[in-house]
Amino acid sequence: MAETAVLRQRAGEKRPAPPRRGGLLAGLLRTARPRQWIKNILVVAAPAAAGELFSRHALAQLALVFVLFTACAAAVYLVNDARDAEADRAHPTKRHRPVAAGQVPVPVAYAVGGVLAVLAPAAAARLCPPAVAALLAAYLGMQLAYCVSLKHVLVVDLAVVTTGFLMRAMIGGLALGIPLSRWFLITTGFGALFMVSAKRYSEAVQMAGTAGATRALLTEYTSDYLRFVWQLAAGAAVLGYCLWAMEEGGVPHTSVLPWRQLSMVAFILAILRYAVFADRGTAGEPEDVVLRDRALALIGLVWMAMYGLAVANW
Repeated sequence: MAETAVLRQRAGEKRPAPPRRGGLLAGLLRTARPRQWIKNILVVAAPAAAGELFSRHALAQLALVFVLFTACAAAVYLVNDARDAEADRAHPTKRHRPVAAGQVPVPVAYAVGGVLAVLAPAAAARLCPPAVAALLAAYLGMQLAYCVSLKHVLVVDLAVVTTGFLMRAMIGGLALGIPLSRWFLITTGFGALFMVSAKRYSEAVQMAGTAGATRALLTEYTSDYLRFVWQLAAGAAVLGYCLWAMEEGGVPHTSVLPWRQLSMVAFILAILRYAVFADRGTAGEPEDVVLRDRALALIGLVWMAMYGLAVANW
């Protein structure tokens, strides 16, 4: 591809060698992206929504699923960085990644990634319900295909990353045998698409005019198109959540207040607050937005409290 050629040409230009921090194990850990592990907390989403989170069996099973999904994600990161090492060396920030910087040799990254990709589904097949092992295998297959070719296909790349988030939200329910609400899946799916497309939009805005220093497809997407996608996804996520919250399931509530319905306010405020960062083009690192913005954190806590009271029927 033209962009890859540009990246390789830039890689040959003289520039200071990125510093190596720590040894091989530290490099492997950094390549596994510990900051991204917060995404795997989504495994508790379905059990929490169903009010089946705090039994000893549920906590043990969810902890196991969290570890297994983290291992699968780490395998994908290792393989991805090994494949992209040459191109990453031409990127202003990615060149500091351990594989690109030479801290982790490419064969080692492939080997460790391959071992994790085999062990995680195998452990799931032995310790979890069959559906969990099948979902982990499907996740690995999809993400590895993304690393190889799907990340170069317009729209499909957004769908694959979004599906990865949706799988995280589904796996907790599958591990505990909890039926998954259609509205839960719709809200989670479009919420994930909102964050993924907002991230792409922010990257496109921030890297405008620096061709060859960003994702390949960002030169083919327009910022207007990505803005349309995250706005569409935000609206669909809000609609799905409202329909989910209004669905009583035939059981009248006996709580002090209709907490599920009231939680719609907090959810909508959270979407609107995150959209501020998306609109500014500063939502390139979703975990930073969620963890660092105090207002968004407060809204999230209020939403969690409301939904918790609804589940407890208080």
